[in-house]
Amino acid sequence: MNRRHWLEATGRAAGASALAALLPAGVVRSALVAGPRKLDRIGLQLYTVRSLMDPGRGPRSVEETLDRVARIGYREVQFAGYFGRTPQQIRAALDASGLQAPGSHIPFPALRDRWAGTVEAGLVMGHRYLLVAWIPPEERRTIDGYKRVAELFNRAAEQARTAGLLFAYHNHDYEFTQLDGEIPYDVLLAATDPGLVKAEMDLFWIRRGGQDPLQYFARYPGRFHSVHVKDMDRAGKMVDVGKGVIDFAAIFRHMDQAGIRHFFVEHDSPPDPFASIGASYQYLRQLDF
Repeated sequence: MNRRHWLEATGRAAGASALAALLPAGVVRSALVAGPRKLDRIGLQLYTVRSLMDPGRGPRSVEETLDRVARIGYREVQFAGYFGRTPQQIRAALDASGLQAPGSHIPFPALRDRWAGTVEAGLVMGHRYLLVAWIPPEERRTIDGYKRVAELFNRAAEQARTAGLLFAYHNHDYEFTQLDGEIPYDVLLAATDPGLVKAEMDLFWIRRGGQDPLQYFARYPGRFHSVHVKDMDRAGKMVDVGKGVIDFAAIFRHMDQAGIRHFFVEHDSPPDPFASIGASYQYLRQLDF
């Protein structure tokens, strides 16, 4: 190879490395820029397999479930409760299974009565963000109630950031029912600091709420740090990913605009949890977008 060809080749390699560095975590491109993208790191919200992690099933129910999740191919998990384990035990189980847990859902009351301890435990377990996934009904009866919740989120997020963690909110469908002429979800996003409070969009629940995720990505770019990948059939029932009507490829094509870094499969009540998460994983693994 002469000098000119060598320089051209190394320039192409450097360009490819630079482009790869700009891609979100968990995504690869085939054929560099022109080809389709694929997810190369798929996560699971452990609420899907919660029945199998119940300590009543045995002293190693958590560890054995995490091992099976990893063998399917998942690389990340998201907690919604720790099944009686200490932060140190959870961290050891994650390390043993080769899984990472970038975040966890935490209960709303923790924001008021045990936030400092929750943040500290999150750091031990290797979390990078903490999420609230449910606002109690008494807190959301009015638009002013939602605004007070937004203030609480801002304060909690500021404290989390001081410790090196992000804070986010996960939607259901109740936030999209108009209240006093306003959509509560819009109120929450507008009243929280976008530099502090991120959002985890549940793709099933936003559709059940009659809204289009792409419109929110356009209105609030960079705000959606993660998504729950959940599918819906034509009757509005939750089904395994790929067996419903949600066009995930069309949604994922806007991931850069949205700011999405993590993709967590979830099914609230699958008849066979491991069959469900296996089918969803296989669908997402082959999906081009």
